[in-house]
Amino acid sequence: MTGEQDYRGLAKSFDSVAAEYDRARPSYPDELFDELERLAGRSLKGARVLDVGAGTGISTRLLAARGADVVAVEPSPGMAARLHAVSPEIPLVKGTGDELPFHDRSADLITYAQAFHWTVAERSVPEAIRVLRPGGALATWWNVRDGGVGWVRAMGERLSAALPGPYRWYGRLNEVTDQLLPFGLRTRTAVLRWERRITVEGVITDLTSHSYIAALAPEEREPLLAVEREALLAEFPDGWVTESYLLDLTVAITPGGDA
Repeated sequence: MTGEQDYRGLAKSFDSVAAEYDRARPSYPDELFDELERLAGRSLKGARVLDVGAGTGISTRLLAARGADVVAVEPSPGMAARLHAVSPEIPLVKGTGDELPFHDRSADLITYAQAFHWTVAERSVPEAIRVLRPGGALATWWNVRDGGVGWVRAMGERLSAALPGPYRWYGRLNEVTDQLLPFGLRTRTAVLRWERRITVEGVITDLTSHSYIAALAPEEREPLLAVEREALLAEFPDGWVTESYLLDLTVAITPGGDA
């Protein structure tokens, strides 16, 4: 994100699309959590995990299913309300990665699923280091549509031309490691490939849940989505899309552990 005021404003757009976010955003394959455990050098079972920018709890629920003692951390009232409605058993704390409301050395793992770009690294990384126990880990990951696929590339070109501000996919590994480098953390990375089947309307709902679409006025948003729906139906006349994802994972280890 460029410009703190800009990203704070965009982040507020999630309040209005929490249901769409929960319904249509991609989940994560089991292999992600296997790789997370391998790179972090510890099991998720019994680990104290803070899932920051938890949104509607897509990753939080999967971490809990692996046996983690997980707390969701989410600043958006709309997203938090959806998370609580769907998963009332998960502890939920209002907060951001830039100012974590937790004691020093109180967590084994801090995770950001599709969320680290909503922080200011100069704040969020020192906060993570403060809250993590020695040898703990900061993990970030993103589902990124595979830009080598023709329809994905074409969609990206249309959105770049249509949106009023800069449009891009977030979370490429080199960007994250560059942000972590000044803090002296041992960084490990992996890229996983996976795919899901989803309807054309599901793709449109997914788009609706992204900040760069949600922040548009209705008279701007609806024509843009209509163009994307038409293009997708021309490409996939049966109404079903196979989405291929590159899942970028970065794990940074704090000093003091054997991992």
